[in-house]
Amino acid sequence: MQLRKLSLRFRIFIAMILLVLMASILIAIVTIYQYNEEAKDYHKDRLDRKEENIRESINYTLRETTYEVKTERIPLIFKEKLSEIAAIHKLQINLYDLEGSLLKSSKASLSLDSIPKCIQAEVLNTLANTVEHRYVGEHIENGETYQTSFSYITDEKFKPLAILNLPYLENDGFLDNKLKEFLERLAYAYLFMLIIAVILAYLLSKYITRSLKTISDKMNATRLEKRNKKIEVESSSEEIETLVKSYNAMIDQLEESAVKLATNEREQAWREMAKQVAHEIKNPLTPMRLSVQSFQRKFDPQDENIHQKLDEYTKTLIQQIDTMSSIASAFSNFAKMPAQQNESLNVVEISKLAIDIFSEDYIVFVSEKDEIWANFDRTQLIRVITNLVKNGIQAIPDEQENKKIVVSVLESEKDVVISISDNGTGISEANKTKIFEPKFTTKTSGMGLGLAMVKNIVETYNGSITFTTEKDKGTAFVVNFPKK
Repeated sequence: MQLRKLSLRFRIFIAMILLVLMASILIAIVTIYQYNEEAKDYHKDRLDRKEENIRESINYTLRETTYEVKTERIPLIFKEKLSEIAAIHKLQINLYDLEGSLLKSSKASLSLDSIPKCIQAEVLNTLANTVEHRYVGEHIENGETYQTSFSYITDEKFKPLAILNLPYLENDGFLDNKLKEFLERLAYAYLFMLIIAVILAYLLSKYITRSLKTISDKMNATRLEKRNKKIEVESSSEEIETLVKSYNAMIDQLEESAVKLATNEREQAWREMAKQVAHEIKNPLTPMRLSVQSFQRKFDPQDENIHQKLDEYTKTLIQQIDTMSSIASAFSNFAKMPAQQNESLNVVEISKLAIDIFSEDYIVFVSEKDEIWANFDRTQLIRVITNLVKNGIQAIPDEQENKKIVVSVLESEKDVVISISDNGTGISEANKTKIFEPKFTTKTSGMGLGLAMVKNIVETYNGSITFTTEKDKGTAFVVNFPKK
């Protein structure tokens, strides 16, 4: 519980120091273990070499002796030679008969009491029953470790004559001094590493927590209602950079959500306004039309110019009424659309039908398939396509040559993709963020509801609409919505 209350900086610092200390201790343990193993191998190999050399000396003595080579003659054969051989190789030599009784030793006769007079039965059994005919044992005496080897001495016909015993003292004084010197050097190296580790741990923990503190401060200052600044951290680690990217991506999403929320609020306000405007304008339209038509029928036609005047007056009035009616209908459609009706439609066929109403010969239709099915409202799909094609036509100046609008219908793994591109003037940088807002238009006529209506229809069917544009080269709108 107390560890959790410590700062991240201090925990990183302590963790790095402990890591260095644990590594140092582990290396020291492995070093000592390796030394012990190498010491054992060294004594084993040294005993083997001593035994081989002594055996050669004994065999040479047996070949050169004038005595009959028998077990009973061993003490006479090696009466003086055994001490010489032991002195040369600096190792005590004991010879036993095949029954395990002591025959001859290189040790002085005054101290023979310390030498076993008989070999243990376990050793004799091992010598007789193993392929190597050799036994090596280990024992501790007066705090010192001894290895003792037993093996047969044979005559020229390889017949066993006696048992050779070599007591070998494992003198580790020299190796222990070397180990001590090595561990001292290692301790100095570890002390230097520890000092470096303390400095690096301090700097690294400070560096890491500095970046995290910057991110923490930015997160605490993040608000939905204001524009939040992104984090810029130079020369950061991969993990910190990933965290910074995630935060910056969250800021982008937050801004998008804020814009979308504001847009939805504006659209809702426009819907309420459109309903009210439609209600206020539509009410007097029908009585006005009936009154004008009645006046036209009942007016006295005796005036020779009365018909011309009446027609002009009637046409003008009806034209204004129709204009008001179209405005009211546009606002009303925006306010209550889309009336969603899921129908299984061949999008290719409906798209062809939608562009057939246009007489412009520069409109081109492209589709990779004859049938691409999706669930959509037939009327709404036609409205989407015709609005986008109409926008494309209006975006191309009348005086421009080589006019072209391409309507393409494609499909991806899950979506239907409708693309309407033109080679008109494009959308200016200032208008890019406003293009789907209700009542926004760059034309001298129209209510600016077309693209807002298209966006609302597409999103109602879980789709999306995007666009790419380039000044004086054209614009391409792309509509995506799920397939059937």
